[in-house]
Amino acid sequence: MGASLMLDELAGDVHPHLARLRATEPVSWLPALGGWLVTARDPALEVLRDAETYTVDDPRFSTARVVGPSMLSTDGDEHGRHRAPFAPPFQAAVVRDGFEAWTAAEARRLVGQVARNLEARDLDERGRADLRAALAGPLAVAVIARALGLVDDDPDRILGWYRVISAGVEGVNAGREVADETRRAVADLRDEVDRTVAEATGSMLAEVAGDGSLTADEVFSNTAVVMFGAIETSEGMTSNALAHLLGDPDQLADVRADRSLVEGAVEESLRMEPAATLVDRYATRDTDLAGVDVRAGDLVTVSLAGANRDPATFPEPDRYDVARPEAHLQLAFVKGPHLCLGRHLARLQTIAAIEAVLDLLPDAVLDGTPDGDPPGARGLVFRKPTTVPIRRGG
Repeated sequence: MGASLMLDELAGDVHPHLARLRATEPVSWLPALGGWLVTARDPALEVLRDAETYTVDDPRFSTARVVGPSMLSTDGDEHGRHRAPFAPPFQAAVVRDGFEAWTAAEARRLVGQVARNLEARDLDERGRADLRAALAGPLAVAVIARALGLVDDDPDRILGWYRVISAGVEGVNAGREVADETRRAVADLRDEVDRTVAEATGSMLAEVAGDGSLTADEVFSNTAVVMFGAIETSEGMTSNALAHLLGDPDQLADVRADRSLVEGAVEESLRMEPAATLVDRYATRDTDLAGVDVRAGDLVTVSLAGANRDPATFPEPDRYDVARPEAHLQLAFVKGPHLCLGRHLARLQTIAAIEAVLDLLPDAVLDGTPDGDPPGARGLVFRKPTTVPIRRGG
């Protein structure tokens, strides 16, 4: 079955395909990927937790080919060396104390502008505002620029780099070479990182560089994966969460009636549609994975989207339920040594965005396509809706 699955099917409405694979061959060879695809939760956890058998430290790893070796593409002691200088500012208490109030205010500022545009009818041709473009993307950029202490925090410039570099990573995953446009964006970002280290005394980047455990090249490569991981995770996470919640009138009514459900709404959206959906590993030895003979050197790709809808853990997995008791078992932030560094900051942003929409756009509803269909997430590696269009209800 997996042999017939094409990349465009993995990038589109992927969940029916993943469900069929999970039911019949949860570890399946996909020629389109040139490797194994894991779609069930238990073998996914096995791969993610066992860095000795399933490593990221391989020359084929896409992100390393674009920005260089980093915490994302190393394992063991080397991974710890890359990650350690960046870890303290992303601890839960530090994030809460340093970003909760500021992020809430920034989310309200952005949503307030959306509300004013709706009131003034400064909208698209169908009378809608787009919460991905007006809220999810700008909020993600503003937060990570502040966290890193970038000297030039122009959101348009940062988003430009991000979109080109993310496309470059996705292109490598699809078998293409790193494009010249991607190399130029990487060079521009490197200039900004070096400038921040030199000029922004007291910034996170200056402190990381001053730690002395990373070279200048390593400071840059790790900054790039932190920065674009934060933007990708947060923009996609917020866009998906808003689309799920505003597109489900019953669940939305429950959250409006009981705001303590906002965190559950975010966690359930992470389960339903992880913003980063494919995670690559490479087998270091011959091994058995869920009854399949994996050979040394084989690519083993974990589908987080598949694992997150495994009915053995998540009953009625295709149903969006903001009160789902097992939602916290989702794998959107991965498990094991590569557990997402910025997960606390990402959750905080999405919660702030939803709270601001509920407060300032209390009658907002998700608008559909011209055919009436809700906007769906798309993407091979990074999944989010192209737009999150809303209009006033009533």
